[in-house]
Amino acid sequence: MTKVGFVGLGRIGKPMAVNVLKAGFDLSVYDLRTELVKELAELGAKAARSLEEVAEGADVIELAVVDDAQVEEALLGSDALIDGAGSGTVVVIHSTVHPETVKRVAKIAAAKGVHVIDAPISGGETGARERSLCYMVGGDETLIERCREVFSTSASEIFHMGALGSGAAAKMIVQVVTCINMLAAHEAELLADCSGLNFAALQKVMHMSSAQSFVADQWIDRFKLPQDPIEIRRRRTEVFQKSLAPAIETAQRLGLSLSGAILAERLLPQIMGIEDS
Repeated sequence: MTKVGFVGLGRIGKPMAVNVLKAGFDLSVYDLRTELVKELAELGAKAARSLEEVAEGADVIELAVVDDAQVEEALLGSDALIDGAGSGTVVVIHSTVHPETVKRVAKIAAAKGVHVIDAPISGGETGARERSLCYMVGGDETLIERCREVFSTSASEIFHMGALGSGAAAKMIVQVVTCINMLAAHEAELLADCSGLNFAALQKVMHMSSAQSFVADQWIDRFKLPQDPIEIRRRRTEVFQKSLAPAIETAQRLGLSLSGAILAERLLPQIMGIEDS
């Protein structure tokens, strides 16, 4: 049986880990928030006390932390996955990070016999719970096939995008389109309110018109979620802002203009309803 380590039990990582467990895999989990580890342990997972421990004996390690810094710390820091992982272990980066980060950590890991592939996901918490996530995977096809059964516990679609880093590149482009669509949905909601239109009725119109987008269809129920406490919405906003960083920074390095992404990143607190427009 494939032994899986899972690091990062946040809003999306936790239901992904639960799916792995329910599928019958031998699962060890780790997160700095011990209460989340305890929840998974109560469902049958093994509670690791460190990153090295979660990596010990694992065939596949899934990494679902927030950003580049956390990926590098988890893989290469003082308590490092590569120090506990055996030769041949595959570390899967699900986080939204720079393609260059993936390549850099993979090179260091390879020196210890540990493989790295990038497999960022799209679909959010709902997609994880409904096992309908889209995986964008970069790396060696043989390694991807070794992980396919694990990925399938949460995925409805698994796309091999190409060489190492190509999954991360695909995800950063997806985030640009998503966040610009969030700006469009926000402005549509504002105009609907000011025009005395019922936004739910307008969503049905947009769905049947050239204005249709997944974000517009799911704006209130899946993206903005105005019923959530302000602190949760603030954290969600910060995650969206961080998810745009790889694309904006890559564009700056290449001398490209991403005016729409930059504008969306700056306006996200207003878009998500935690600051006044």
